[in-house]
This record gives sequence, C-alpha cells and structure tokens, in this order.
Amino acid sequence: MSGWQGLALSLFRRVREETTRMADMAGRGLTGPAGDPDANSPAWLLWHIARGQDRNLSEIAGLPQLYVSQGWAERFGRPADPSDTGYGHTAAQAAAFRGAGAPGAALLTGYLDAVHARVEAYLAAAPAEDHARIAPSPTLGTAQTVEERLAGQLADSLAHLGQLGLLLGPGRVTP
Repeated sequence: MSGWQGLALSLFRRVREETTRMADMAGRGLTGPAGDPDANSPAWLLWHIARGQDRNLSEIAGLPQLYVSQGWAERFGRPADPSDTGYGHTAAQAAAFRGAGAPGAALLTGYLDAVHARVEAYLAAAPAEDHARIAPSPTLGTAQTVEERLAGQLADSLAHLGQLGLLLGPGRVTP
C-alpha cells in the first residue's frame, strides 16, 4: 500500500506494536504508578488510546464504534457511551482504572487488537481522495477532514505512548 494510506497504516502499526509491548511490560503496574496518585494509570492511557482510535476510525468509516457494538464497554464495566473516550475525564473518572477493578492487560490488548483490525480494514479500502473528505464527529460535534482526524489521533496516541514510557520508568522501556 502506498500514498497517504500506507503512511497512516505504518504509523498506526507502530502505535499498535508499542501499546502491546508496553501492556506486556507493565504487567501488574497497569493500575497505577508508584509516584503521583493523580497521574493517569497505564491502564487508563492504553484504554484511552484504543478509545480514541475506535471513535475516530469508526466515525470516519461510518461504522458503529466497536466499544458499543461489540460489547467492549460492558467488558470494561463502563457505560456503552460512544462519547466515553477519556477526553475530559476528571481525576475521579480516571481513577476507575486503578486498583482491583482496573482492566488487565489481556482485556486492554484484546480491545486494542479489535480496534487495530478496523484501522487496517479502513486504510486498506480507503480511496486515494478520501483524505480530503470532511468526516464529521457526532460525539465531538466537530467536522474535520479525514487527514486532520487521522493526524490528530496519531499525535494523541504517540503523546500517550510517551506518557506510558515515563510511567513505566527507565530501564523498562527501550527506544
């Protein structure tokens, strides 16, 4: 695959590799860092990356979010709300991803895998001119081009991967 689709897919694959690696490395540390109790936990960051990708790719492709349509919200013990992506979460809402009730690595990577399959399917079928198409977001009430939405989602995913690296600490994350 070449063109913008190939570039986007390469970046999404890199994010997927890194999220999987970090979920595996985090192990029991998924529920929270040893330091700041108000920092987002690794589990929340992984969930948020997947939710953002699910929302954006589903809305771009004109499909229902996997989080709702495939029962992932229920598996996470959360409401089936397509707007619940972590964007704008309070510290109390993010705290649901700490302690005994926090999702484990298998649940998080399962959801990340399902979302990544949607990413792959969309980018494999996207026409060359689709990057310029306006793709409204019913959950955000915005309208941007596909290119802007994908760029924003990739930037968000990469920023949160950096946060994960910091939370997991030196020596546990390799460049």
